[in-house]
Amino acid sequence: MTLSAAPHRIVFANEKGGTGKSTTAVHVAMALAYQGARVTAIDLDPRQRTLHRYLENRAETMRRRGIELPMARFAVFDGTDPAELDRLADELSEGQHFLLFDTPGKDDPLARHVATSADTLVTPLNDSFVDFDLIGQVDPETFKVRRLSFYAELIWEARKKRAMATIQDKRREMDWVVVRNRTQHVEARNMRRLDNALTELSKRVGFRIAQGLSERVIYRELFPSGLTLLDKGHLGELGTSHLVARQELRSLLANLHLPLPSTPAPELALALPG
Repeated sequence: MTLSAAPHRIVFANEKGGTGKSTTAVHVAMALAYQGARVTAIDLDPRQRTLHRYLENRAETMRRRGIELPMARFAVFDGTDPAELDRLADELSEGQHFLLFDTPGKDDPLARHVATSADTLVTPLNDSFVDFDLIGQVDPETFKVRRLSFYAELIWEARKKRAMATIQDKRREMDWVVVRNRTQHVEARNMRRLDNALTELSKRVGFRIAQGLSERVIYRELFPSGLTLLDKGHLGELGTSHLVARQELRSLLANLHLPLPSTPAPELALALPG
C-alpha cells in the first residue's frame, strides 16, 4: 500500500456489547503500527469511549516514562451527522495507511454508516448462540440457520452494492471477518452446533471466520497504562499465558489479510514482537 492511495478502512462493529471489540481494535491498531503502518483510530462511542481512553492512557504512559512506542492518531466523534464524521475521518486519515473505527455495542446510525463503507469489517462474537443471534437465527430443535438477522442483511446488501461499484471506484470488495473472541471450554455438543451454524451462515452471506482473543485478565490489567501485549520490555515479567495471548494476536492479524505498507515509515519500522 502506498500513501497516495486512500487509507484502508477497518471497522470493528457488533450491535452487542461485551465481545472484546475495543480490546481487539486497540491491539490490531498497535500491531499495524508496530509493522510500520500509519494508523488513525476514531471512537464512535462518546459515552464509553474505550478505544479513545485506552490510547489516551498510552500517550500518558509514554510521557510519564519518557519512552517512545508505536502509536496512532486518535479521536472520539460525538456528533450525529454522517457527513461531519466523513469530514473528520478524511482530515485525520490524510497520509495514513489505515483508518480504523470502533463502534458502540448497540444499533447506531453512524456505526451502520461506517460499516457499509468498510474495506475490512470485523465483527467479534463470543462463542454462544446469544451472540450468534446478531447475524442469524437458528431453529431451536435442529440448530440449522433459519434466517439472517437484520444486521447480516444490512451487510449483505452493502457488500453487493460494493461489489457492483468495485470496478468504477477502484476499491477492493468488502472483506467481512467474524472473529470468535473469548472462546472457552464448553460442552462439546454445543460447540459443534455453533461451529456448524457459523460455517453454514458464512457460506450464505460470505464472511470469513477467524479465531480471536481469549478471555484473559491481562487485557483488563493493561488498560490503565494503555500498553498492549506487543510492548515487550515494558510489561514486566510475562507468564506463559501472556506469551500464548501474544501469539493469538499475531495469528489474528495474519488472518485479517490486511494490506501492510510496502515501504514502512522509518521511525515506525519495527518488527512485530515475537
